[in-house]
Amino acid sequence: MSERGTKNQTMLGQQWGSKSTGGGDPVTQDAAQPTKQGWMDRLKAGLGKTSTRLSGGITGLFTKSKLSLDTLEDLEDVLIESDLGLDTAERIIETLSKGRYEKGIQADDVRAVLKAEVERVLAPVAQALRIDESHKPHVVLVVGVNGSGKTTTIGKLAARFRSEGKKVVLAAGDTFRAAAIDQLKIWGERTASDVVARDVGSDAAGLVYDALGQARDEGADVLLVDTAGRLQTKEGLMEELGKVNRVLRKLDPTAPHDVLLVLDATTGQNALAQVDVFRERAGVTGLVMTKLDGTARGGILVAISDKHGLPVHAIGVGEGIDDLQPFDAGEFAQAIAAG
Repeated sequence: MSERGTKNQTMLGQQWGSKSTGGGDPVTQDAAQPTKQGWMDRLKAGLGKTSTRLSGGITGLFTKSKLSLDTLEDLEDVLIESDLGLDTAERIIETLSKGRYEKGIQADDVRAVLKAEVERVLAPVAQALRIDESHKPHVVLVVGVNGSGKTTTIGKLAARFRSEGKKVVLAAGDTFRAAAIDQLKIWGERTASDVVARDVGSDAAGLVYDALGQARDEGADVLLVDTAGRLQTKEGLMEELGKVNRVLRKLDPTAPHDVLLVLDATTGQNALAQVDVFRERAGVTGLVMTKLDGTARGGILVAISDKHGLPVHAIGVGEGIDDLQPFDAGEFAQAIAAG
């Protein structure tokens, strides 16, 4: 994705919850951004399982006793088991070991080092999703495996864009499942967004081509494209993504302008493999991580960011519209290292 002049960009992270300029949009109140404290409370609660797992392990290992190699090895195991990744775990251990031998150390000291390292890894990838206003429309292709939350994420993004007064078109590119088509239609009604859909079994690439044509004719600001959930091991479905990209470029050589991979945090280490394959086959440009409230494996976002360095645009900690928020490295680090 090419660099774009800031004068033509709208930063989703800065604009979420802004007043609609379109007047009377039905989603404005629903999409209102919660207070910072309200969001932090939900984030801490959502990451509670992850932080409890980490904090419990740290507290059990560290008292005011002297630091030892055995204790550091046990801590490294705790960090790795929490899916933070080997490299991150090793850096935390290295930081703790410097000048610490024969000195007392407390659990709070360890949590402070953990918070600092997590924030250091995540700060470069915490990037707002940018909508280039020179594109009419800006095309966002949303990909991921079955059950990751793609369609719901699209609905929540549509709500945010509509609350900003943008005209949004949704493309029901998951033509394999009637439920996915119906779900997207419901989101279209909720957000007053047009939905382009066809019968189950229709050609997904052809539908997406028609959706882009309609969005252009209507002067839409954003086209959000749903796709069929696919395992990264299914060659035929991965090929279909390539076909979707090719037909989009017939109408707009620069499209898609963003390819968002939606990851389910509960899958843990499998999410790493998903990023590997989808990045190679679908040209993923950014990530959204969902279901952080349902797992003790939220540390996987740190491991993914440390390895791939892809922008993390948003995270989700619940089912409500305002439970998907722009990603903030400091907030995440604070929540995951909470005592």
